[in-house]
Amino acid sequence: MIETIEKLKADGIALINDAATLNDVNNVKVKIFGKNGDFTAAMRGLKDVPKEQKPEVGKAFNDVKVMLEGLIAEKERVFAEAEKQARIKSEYIDVTLPGKKELGALHPLTLVKNEILDTFIGLGFEVKEGPEIESDYYNFQLLNIPKDHPARDMQDSLYITDNFLLRTHTSPMQARTMTTQKPPIRIVVPGKVYRNDDDATHSPMFQQVEGLVVDKHITLCDLKGALEVFAKRLFDEKTKVRFRPSYFPFTEPSVEVDVSCSICHGKGCRVCKGTGWIEILGAGIVNPAVLEACGINSKEYSGYAFGFGIERIAMIKYGIPDIRLFFENDKRFLEQYK
Repeated sequence: MIETIEKLKADGIALINDAATLNDVNNVKVKIFGKNGDFTAAMRGLKDVPKEQKPEVGKAFNDVKVMLEGLIAEKERVFAEAEKQARIKSEYIDVTLPGKKELGALHPLTLVKNEILDTFIGLGFEVKEGPEIESDYYNFQLLNIPKDHPARDMQDSLYITDNFLLRTHTSPMQARTMTTQKPPIRIVVPGKVYRNDDDATHSPMFQQVEGLVVDKHITLCDLKGALEVFAKRLFDEKTKVRFRPSYFPFTEPSVEVDVSCSICHGKGCRVCKGTGWIEILGAGIVNPAVLEACGINSKEYSGYAFGFGIERIAMIKYGIPDIRLFFENDKRFLEQYK
């Protein structure tokens, strides 16, 4: 049996020394110590060794096992270190070289918002911003929206408490301005608003720009003139504006505002659904009840207000079919606006 052990030792050392890769070492380990390996098979013969020789033979088996396992572990360490160094060399990066430049760009919504604000600033408007968590008083009451109005429904508005909610429009800042500032007033209010709505053309969070002018002798003609300048600068000089009667609680009279399609210029196409016109915003003359609630004499002053979603304007301007593209952070989509 001692001779068998010595042969196992010599054969094992030779196999380990001949291993040229980490995979070879693993194969050697299996051949020697695997379930059907040479060492395992030899150990089964220990039961046939005379009782008085078993301590000596057992010790010899153990010494050879410890030695071979040590040689295998060392070989594994050498190959693992070699692979590590090769990987480090292949993945080496010279940090002194100039990096690959990937310049960012403004989001399409930011581009459109800036263009809108620049237009109205050029018309003499002041930009104001307000809180996104708003009170019922400013969000509804001062805007002639009574307690039983559908806009207050929990299915439409996102309430935090009975008296506070995520603002459903940026109009509260108009009310805040009218209660703290005497006319003349000429402001635009950009910002995020929230409604319980989500599909291809609606988002539970979107951005609005609302405008307000309060002064003496303000009429629908002043409103149309301002919106025509806005539409021509945002789309093109051929753009036309038309009013259609509508209803909003904070304006009277109220209008829906359409612009001639910037794609077909009124001839009819897929974008305008063959009508030649695209609805872009709601507007109207400020309801006297709103002026009075805000402490402005409606017999002396009048005003106009308008509001629109930035996402809708961007979708029309760039021909974007789904509002959700704005929020998916897809670089392929965003890189088109660099």
